[in-house]
Amino acid sequence: MLFDVPSLDDRDARALHEIEEMRTRLLHMLRPELRWSGQLRRNLTARAIAGSNTIEGYAASVDDVEALLSGAEPLHASEETRVEVEGYQRATTYIHGLSDAGDDFRYDTGLLNGLHFMMQGHHVTKRPGRWRKGPVYVTSPEDPTVAAYTAPEPAQVPALMGELVAWLNDGDLDAPVHVRASMAHLNLVSIHPWPDGNGRMSRALSTLVFSREALMPAEFSSIEEWLGYGQNTYAYYGVLQEVGGPSWDPTRDAHAWIRFCLGAHHRQAQMAGRRVDLYARIWRELTEHAERTGLDERVAFALMPAAFGTKVRRPVYQHDADISEQSAVRDLRELVTQGWLEPHGNARARHYTAAHRMAPILENVTRAMPAYDDPYRR
Repeated sequence: MLFDVPSLDDRDARALHEIEEMRTRLLHMLRPELRWSGQLRRNLTARAIAGSNTIEGYAASVDDVEALLSGAEPLHASEETRVEVEGYQRATTYIHGLSDAGDDFRYDTGLLNGLHFMMQGHHVTKRPGRWRKGPVYVTSPEDPTVAAYTAPEPAQVPALMGELVAWLNDGDLDAPVHVRASMAHLNLVSIHPWPDGNGRMSRALSTLVFSREALMPAEFSSIEEWLGYGQNTYAYYGVLQEVGGPSWDPTRDAHAWIRFCLGAHHRQAQMAGRRVDLYARIWRELTEHAERTGLDERVAFALMPAAFGTKVRRPVYQHDADISEQSAVRDLRELVTQGWLEPHGNARARHYTAAHRMAPILENVTRAMPAYDDPYRR
């Protein structure tokens, strides 16, 4: 037996309706071939990966995750964090790719165990990609010596995972995708089928449900970035404890969990819409200003990350602009000379941030951004 999809009330329906409206607007905005869309999608993916791993105590900056996604070395992440992030990156890349796997795609336990091995294969003593053989206790974030949740007995795991896979393929198919993704997340994290990595796998499974929908790139639907922010992480643990109870009990009401997730998706949809709007406006401003000073518009690929507070790395800029190393070095040197970028560090640690010439552009573009809205606080 799994947690059942709860009945939705009017406020849930309103939140879902508004999320769908935002998704529709976002699709229209993304429909044209936009030169900066690759950067935006990578940035959103990096934010999701960083958020999900931060929840588990592996704090990597968005800069370092973006560098890894581009094939460059991270500047600050420890070796332990780098390995964890690389594992999650592999699984995320495959999950996003499954969006076009075809109508004959089916969930199965082999897929879930394979994704788990991609994430956790470096922990050879923790049976990556195989069900746990012993008990699992989720400790309280306030006191790691206290068992806040006890997962089902290991003998129950194969049958429960078989039931979850069957539901993923055929259960509640008429439910909104946000509800199905949230219930997949709740059931997997509650079963806790592996010795470690269950939280990240549960969040990844939620993203996979969105990938299979294929109506919207999964990067724009994942709530992992939002969950990774400090106060949201505590709220996330709190609602899981409230709904899950002290031990496995799928008869409990999951409505509070659905409401929490819909609120998170509503905020994430607002964030994604803002970023698309900001990217479009800042790209236009930067290319116009750059061309007036005799620069090729491709330098916007270096200026865009700086505009959003991300460190600019030569290998990443070279990759994004599809130019030679020599051209990338020359462009960055000229951007420093003209006051667009400020250099930091040397050799492998060399990176750039926004300089004084960027300030009036950013102020002009971001001045009129509205406050975030909470559909459950009206």
